[in-house]
Amino acid sequence: MYRPPQIALLGVKRSLRAFRTSRSYVSTSEPVLRTALFFPGHGVQRKGMTRPWIEAFPRTCKPFLEEMDDIVHCKLSTLIDEGPILQLDKTENAQPAIMAVSIMILKVLEQEFGFKTEQAIDVTLGHSLGEYAALVAAGNLEYAYALDLVRRRGDVMGECTRKAKEESGEEFGMIALVCEPGQLDPLIAAVREFLSQGSEGAKDDSSALPAFQQISIANVNSKNQIVLSGSFQRIRNLLVHIREFGGHDPRAVELKSRSAFHSPIMMPAFEFMKKALTPDKVTFPGRVPCISNVTARPFRSKDDLMQNLARQAVDTILWWDSIKYLDQQAGCRRWLGVGPGKVGRNLVSKEVGRSSAKGGGVWSITEPHEIEEALRALEATAKEEDK
Repeated sequence: MYRPPQIALLGVKRSLRAFRTSRSYVSTSEPVLRTALFFPGHGVQRKGMTRPWIEAFPRTCKPFLEEMDDIVHCKLSTLIDEGPILQLDKTENAQPAIMAVSIMILKVLEQEFGFKTEQAIDVTLGHSLGEYAALVAAGNLEYAYALDLVRRRGDVMGECTRKAKEESGEEFGMIALVCEPGQLDPLIAAVREFLSQGSEGAKDDSSALPAFQQISIANVNSKNQIVLSGSFQRIRNLLVHIREFGGHDPRAVELKSRSAFHSPIMMPAFEFMKKALTPDKVTFPGRVPCISNVTARPFRSKDDLMQNLARQAVDTILWWDSIKYLDQQAGCRRWLGVGPGKVGRNLVSKEVGRSSAKGGGVWSITEPHEIEEALRALEATAKEEDK
């Protein structure tokens, strides 16, 4: 069980105070976004993921989890702690669990360590589901409202998957394709060519085909990974085609999800979000900018936020483009991941590789014992950059 040493905690708090008061900003027409806070998406849930946090920080975590249960109108905290895992893995449970735990960890940083997001962070972003946590951290959405949205959206998504299975008799989910360096664009072109031929699964022919027959590029995750969403059998048929006729042989990895996220199957979730998101519940601008999954750029207005947050239920998640924008155009050098699992950190680290660069680095806080190292490194690299 993790017990935070009080002397170390005091040292981190002093460092954070110095970090917040010494930061400087450059006034230019383009934003200088040096430090990014990012959150994970679907699939990182695991049984017992709140236990070390409750043991280390009961004063913050116990009331937070009680509030979570009240918001979602069930004992989600018990399901997270005890399982069964098959229930936790259901979309309507996994998504609010991941989002809530991500924000709980951020609350620990704020309440136990004096971390101030708007002072220590320049921009937020989240992978797919993680966009909701990013919008909470950025100050665009209130936590309770966002969690309620995620739970109700998860209910709709779960029903979308059940309906698709009933109509087709097929199994649905997502498969990641990992290609050789330099082959991502040709691979995407080969996939799109197959989908445009009017074959079963053609996204470009969506008006003529039922949603369950369509395949979508759900995520562009990195310079060598995309994720396809739809019927497993139809995705496998596509893979056979591009291997035989397209000259590509990507490694295929079946993901944990058993839903076809970011595909036409999720159109009811898009329609739900269009109605559920109301202007009076959205704050714009927030405390810091937030990157849209759909455009890979900061949200530009309240209307832009509402439209694109709804769209991401059915649109491609441009994660790699988001990382490239922050890295190459916005000048981001420090990346702090908060939330369960290491997937987000691994995707970012692979693209920016700043662990040894002056003033830069990628860190994640998924367990209590990672807090001190991450916050000290964040403060130290900011000082290095100022030299």
